[in-house]
Amino acid sequence: MHTGLQKRYQSIWIFMNRERKNGKMIKTRSAPARARLKLFKNKWQLYLLLIPALIYIGIFAYAPMYGIQIAFKNYRTDLGIWGSPWVGLDNFVRFVNYPDFWRMVRNTLWINLHNLSVFPCAVIFALLLNELTSTAYKKTVQMITYLPHFFSTVVVCGLIILFLDRSSGVVNRILELVGLERVAFLSEPKLFSSIYVWSGVWTNLGWNSIMYIAALSNVSTELVEAARIDGANRLHIIWYVNLPTILPTIVTMFILSCGSMMSLGFEKIYLLQNTLNFSASNVISTYTYEIGLIGGQFSYSAAIGLFNNAVNLIMLIIVNTVSKKLSGTGIW
Repeated sequence: MHTGLQKRYQSIWIFMNRERKNGKMIKTRSAPARARLKLFKNKWQLYLLLIPALIYIGIFAYAPMYGIQIAFKNYRTDLGIWGSPWVGLDNFVRFVNYPDFWRMVRNTLWINLHNLSVFPCAVIFALLLNELTSTAYKKTVQMITYLPHFFSTVVVCGLIILFLDRSSGVVNRILELVGLERVAFLSEPKLFSSIYVWSGVWTNLGWNSIMYIAALSNVSTELVEAARIDGANRLHIIWYVNLPTILPTIVTMFILSCGSMMSLGFEKIYLLQNTLNFSASNVISTYTYEIGLIGGQFSYSAAIGLFNNAVNLIMLIIVNTVSKKLSGTGIW
């Protein structure tokens, strides 16, 4: 049993074998280390292809971390980052004491929770798309659902405003035809989160389903045939075969979604925002844009961004820990 366990975990644990030579202890490479070195020598061309990606990540992901320190300073362009005076946590205290702080946090969390509530839509769409037998029809549906993802945010928001316009919008014309009253959708604060989220479902449904469609390609055909022989119908196959196969992918994507609970792209919200729905559309990202890029308060906006990232990291760790305990699946 002990020998079997050693063989089983040989790829994980690296044992450094020590030998006596000339009265001194020397280290020798273990079998896994030698295997990795041999693999690197044989596949060095593939590792060489990683260099551009590593350079890209280093420049655009790690190098900007140098500027995080301005969140703890009163940054002035004439003094530079190092020359600007240190203020500690003053910018964070200022943000927490801001009169609209809790309303912005509430609006941000509400919209993100609404986003999470429609998370299964992409999974359901992928499962349904996988059941199509006609290849031509399947590719047509995929093309139609992928297309809105490539529209710019300005175009999407323009279409939303046109469709929901009270006087000439298509939606209000349909409501009038069926005997209902016209509704000023973008003027109602209580409708803003629904408009934001469901328009996102329209634009990203096909794109978000790509991961699940790829995962469904790993479903064992032998297992499906065995289920059919046992009398399972298509719904049973989806529930007992397809869904468990892609469950790790679903859990991983859900954890990543929970890791951005305090983050919302400001472009779409900013373009749909007006004075009538401001109470529901005033979120942290739009405030950061206004106070940072427009107001020029770079240290304050950097502190807000760092605050968001810290909360997102905490949420990611909590959700990942809970997921590991409940389902055994996590991102680390």
